[in-house]
Amino acid sequence: MSDDPRRELAEFLRTRRTRLRPEDVGLEPGSRRRVAGLRREELALLAGVSPDYYQRMEQGRDVRPSEQVLDALARALNFSAEETRHLHSLAAATRIPARPPRSYEPEDVPDTTKRLLHTMASPALVIGRFLDVLAWNPLGGALLGEFTRRPQRERNLLALFLRPEADRTCPNRAATVAELIGMLRSQVAADPGHPRAVELVGELAVHSDEFAAVWALHDVEEPTRGQMRLSHPQVGELNLDWDAYPIPGNPGPALMVCTAPDGSPDAERLRLLAGLLDNPVTHHGVQSRPDQ
Repeated sequence: MSDDPRRELAEFLRTRRTRLRPEDVGLEPGSRRRVAGLRREELALLAGVSPDYYQRMEQGRDVRPSEQVLDALARALNFSAEETRHLHSLAAATRIPARPPRSYEPEDVPDTTKRLLHTMASPALVIGRFLDVLAWNPLGGALLGEFTRRPQRERNLLALFLRPEADRTCPNRAATVAELIGMLRSQVAADPGHPRAVELVGELAVHSDEFAAVWALHDVEEPTRGQMRLSHPQVGELNLDWDAYPIPGNPGPALMVCTAPDGSPDAERLRLLAGLLDNPVTHHGVQSRPDQ
């Protein structure tokens, strides 16, 4: 992970330019193309900027693109709303003068959120900015399994799904990993110097070729809801919907709640899993960062 916002902006633009085919934007592909995707000159023409100016952007040089130029590039590259926000975020970071390192408080779960977890019958997790699992209720812990017993610094959703054995418990693991990496990329862009972001991206890139390859794509995701499929050893396959609710604080952790439609087989399996919890007395208890 680069700590130079200009380099991050350059890499993001380059990966998107080379991914877009000429025919995608109404250009004739021709028969003598020697580059993947659009040429720099073609993109500059589509966006209405000079080729030299765009080249300096992709070289990571000190340029300060206006909001209008960024929007024009986003339109030319057929960006999604998430990609457009990410582009503006990266460009904004290039305008901020370098600042001395600052201290960061560890992410914590407010007592009010712990009390909320205490009342919830659905599987629920508190997820930190960089996908660390900070807290869970018993049914959420039952979904995570042995993962809850790992040291706190290892309890990260990406680390969970990047394990070799994860294919057995998550049928759509590769798609889930790509989505999570996109979410992480969005969070890192907002605060690239955060020590947890630097540590996490570095560790995952060293230990997982899959992470390194997907991270290099510069995909971004900002989902607030989705679906997951899990194969649980006790109740079988679970197809669950999840929603993320930001916890007060900017930025801050989010509450992730998993549900299934009433009367569905998945809802019945969740009820079965709740009944299999070891200690019914603590069925609605909350666990958070157990001591190691």
